[in-house]
Amino acid sequence: MRQPFISPLIVCLLALSLGACGEMATLPEQAGVGPNPTIPSPHLTLLPTVNIAPAKGWAAGATPQPAAGLAVSAFATGLDHPRWLYVLPNGDILVAESNAPAKPEDGKGIKGWVMKLVMKRAGAGTPSANRITLLRDTNGDGQVVTRSVFLQGLNSPFGMALIGTDLYVATTDGLLRFPYRTGATQITAAGVKVIDLPAGPINHHWTKNVIASQDGAHLYVTVGSNSNAGENGLENEVDRAAIWQVDAATGQSRIFASGLRNPNGLAWQPYSGSLWTTVNERDELGSDLVPDYMTAVKDGAFYGWPFSYYGQHVDTRVKPQRPDLVAKAIAPDYALGNHTASLGLAFYESDLLPKHFSGGAFIGQHGSWNRQPRSGYKVIFVPFVNGFPSGPPEDVLTGFVSAQGEALGRPVGVAVDRTGALLVADDVGNLVWRVTPAR
Repeated sequence: MRQPFISPLIVCLLALSLGACGEMATLPEQAGVGPNPTIPSPHLTLLPTVNIAPAKGWAAGATPQPAAGLAVSAFATGLDHPRWLYVLPNGDILVAESNAPAKPEDGKGIKGWVMKLVMKRAGAGTPSANRITLLRDTNGDGQVVTRSVFLQGLNSPFGMALIGTDLYVATTDGLLRFPYRTGATQITAAGVKVIDLPAGPINHHWTKNVIASQDGAHLYVTVGSNSNAGENGLENEVDRAAIWQVDAATGQSRIFASGLRNPNGLAWQPYSGSLWTTVNERDELGSDLVPDYMTAVKDGAFYGWPFSYYGQHVDTRVKPQRPDLVAKAIAPDYALGNHTASLGLAFYESDLLPKHFSGGAFIGQHGSWNRQPRSGYKVIFVPFVNGFPSGPPEDVLTGFVSAQGEALGRPVGVAVDRTGALLVADDVGNLVWRVTPAR
């Protein structure tokens, strides 16, 4: 009787419970950080490096480790996969409790099966709560007084933005508008769909973020790619890997910037007034490639995906090649490390935290799966001067991975509350952390 073939990939997967598999980084983690990161030759392997920190959660009373001069406490616990945060003008905090929607075509084949198991191991295999929760800290002392379900029945909600009395919510398949009244603890009115957003049965990068322009005339929406590097067919990438601009009055939309594999964070830089984003770059080119990054977003710019990375470094896996587009690709402004999964982005404009944080950016790094050793799994700060990064990143919150290699938590969205404290959504710990000065 013929024995069934067990592929090396399956063997590697079964070994996950014992440790990582795949190649290892040969460069220090810092080589992939800063305005001029090291971009080595690709390290292509038959099997991808799989080195996820399995989700465990925090023990009672345990917290991440804050940087010197800072303190951290649990602001809200018992949430269901909190991903993104938005602070309303009256100080109320909205938390998108969300996870991936059904995407039946994204999990086919051995590779798709592997990725499903990897995501489950990472804590992302649970059904989506599909709601937004409101948290109210009446006197700013870090104690939630009011907690209520603000919106529910949404389709994997993520980004939120308020323009006047219109609250916009970016779900996985559309941008919705809801009527908002200051102080309301719940919205029961049905949302109006402003535009459809690319989704469908693949929907590889499902998170959609939204930010309003400073004059309220436009909304900017992130739409991630439908694959790692175009392997699902470029016909499935139409209008994806991009930031859209939407006219708030008419709903008309256009592509504002493209070639951004998976943009997530969006924030206005307080000195320059320019729009910045955090972007997750491609996997499976080795532990030393490709750096995730943050960059000022230029109108009409092309950032390379899928044909090139970090400017004009060609990805030979992509077929057909497009040298004409590669020639137009611009390099991003600041690398955030290889495979760090940098998601949350918030510029600091308050004065509660130490002065050197003023004008710089806090970034939530969800953590790697395709790097050995691991990277990310922390919150960092990048100082800015005159509107641009001005030095190496600083660790703000660490300790999200235990000595045994388990993920106690994973930071995602970051925001600054009305007192100037930093808030961090932790979708494995199922809570929101609050960072303040140490006493």
